[in-house]
Amino acid sequence: MNYNPDAAAGDRLALIIPVEFAGMRLDRALAQLLPEHSRSRIRAWIDAGRVLLAGAPADASRKVGGGEHVLVHPLSDPAAASFMPQALPLTIVHEDEAILVIDKPAGLVVHPGSGNRDGTLANALLHHAPQLAAVARAGIVHRLDKDTSGLLVVAKTEIAQTDLVRQLQAKTVHREYLALATGDIARGGAIDAPIGRHPVRRTSMAIVASGKAAVTRYDVRERFGDCTLLACRLETGRTHQIRVHLTSLGHPLVGDPTYGKRRGIAFGRQALHAWRLGLIHPSTKKSVQWESQLPSDFASLLATLRGRAGSDAR
Repeated sequence: MNYNPDAAAGDRLALIIPVEFAGMRLDRALAQLLPEHSRSRIRAWIDAGRVLLAGAPADASRKVGGGEHVLVHPLSDPAAASFMPQALPLTIVHEDEAILVIDKPAGLVVHPGSGNRDGTLANALLHHAPQLAAVARAGIVHRLDKDTSGLLVVAKTEIAQTDLVRQLQAKTVHREYLALATGDIARGGAIDAPIGRHPVRRTSMAIVASGKAAVTRYDVRERFGDCTLLACRLETGRTHQIRVHLTSLGHPLVGDPTYGKRRGIAFGRQALHAWRLGLIHPSTKKSVQWESQLPSDFASLLATLRGRAGSDAR
């Protein structure tokens, strides 16, 4: 097999199907030969005519006999390539050849979408590391809401991205958040409830029977009477997961404009910060971990609450 696992998108990969793969579908055979790439990515290359078998575009379901010569022309992610690089400030906690760890400020959208075609983290990443145009979603493997601050990891290569996505699926990526919830929560616990699109408000999420499995574990850090500081750990990574789960308990996040109440403690965004991130490094295979200090607005809010609690005690 003539294959360089560090080949960039656009480089040709020359493969020979092993004899023991006889009878296997082509897409499955390639997924085993190229384990650093996801099967969906390989399927996209096949569907785009980027995989040649005996010199002609191949079909994903074709059964191989073993011994065939296959040429794979990796395809850059067209969506990432269409984003414009922009010189936006980035707080980089860690960077090496495989990954970036970013400390995202509140107010920054992670990925371009409807109404946010530029000025996003993805645009900033493409300016900082132009090679990310060749990686799906500019290397982004998980997201934070616009007004949630804190740590997220970005893959700089397709190999690292596939590894991190598989870690997320295997739950070896550890994400911990500090969340200020409304109301007095006496003790920690776990919320195991499926999350899906809200049946009426389509821009919101909700606990629905047809949703995807979602588990949030939480511990009480501090209690202030009318609100409680929690440490939350995600076992899954559904959209708005912590926000929806805490709302289901009757304790939405302070400042949450979508799921919270428009009264009580004033705060300009949902009080949620991704403060700790741990994973297995895609290259070294060692466990690594990073932490992020609370941003000034969240820290100031807690200082005010602690000062109020001290005054009440006197």
